[in-house]
Parts: sequence; C-alpha cells; structure tokens
Amino acid sequence: MRPILRNILAVVAGIVIGSSVNMALISVSGTIIPPPNGADVTTTEGLQATMHLFQPKHFLFPFLAHALGTLAGAFLATTIAATHKFKFAIAIGVFFLAGGIASVFMLPSPVWFTVLDLTVAYLPMAYIAHLLSRRLIFARA
Repeated sequence: MRPILRNILAVVAGIVIGSSVNMALISVSGTIIPPPNGADVTTTEGLQATMHLFQPKHFLFPFLAHALGTLAGAFLATTIAATHKFKFAIAIGVFFLAGGIASVFMLPSPVWFTVLDLTVAYLPMAYIAHLLSRRLIFARA
C-alpha cells in the first residue's frame, strides 16, 4: 500500500477507534457509577442544569473515556502509519484535545477536572501510545 494512503488510513482509523472507545466508556459509565439522583445525563441541557450535583467520582469515567479513547486512537494511528509515526500520534491527540476544549465550553465542569482532563488525557496519552507502539514494533522485529 502506498505510504500516503496508509497514513490517511492511520488517521481515519485512529479517529474512529478512539471515538468508539470514548463512546463505549461513556455509555457504560452510568451503570458502574450511577449519576446523582435527579440528574438528566441524556442531554446537554440536562447535564448543564444538574452538573452542580456531580461528585468527583462522577468524573472518573469521562476522564477515562477521554484518556483511553485518545490512547487507543493514537496507538492505532502510530501502528498503521507508514511514516512520521510520532506526528500521527500527536495529531490524534490534538484532534481529541480540540474535542475536549469544545466540551469545556459546552458543559460546565469543575476547574480541577478541566485542568486535569485537558493536561493529562490527550497529548500525554498520545505520546504514551506512540511509545507503546514503538515497543510493540521493536518487540516483533
């Protein structure tokens, strides 16, 4: 396969898989850590209106969804990419970081969570994914 096509595939696959992991974790979060009584977590408006009821434990799965979604997407992109593997890992991290920044503007959240999420869940996870992928590739060789 031509390197340019493989690199495009790496980005698309990274975004799709990262988004899938993110949504899967968000989907199961309410069954593992139930939302506060009276909180409507099915709509943005409901979340905005009841965010003040959320405790720190309610932010665990959103953080894991963001971090593991980015990790999975960047790992896949790095593993598939033909060239510039680190750049593709970081590009996936930047893509999800942009989504995280957008989320901050759409949904109010405590400052501690916003800082933690934006500084740890995206670019560091993309970097770790790149390191893990390199380790896997070198282990195979």
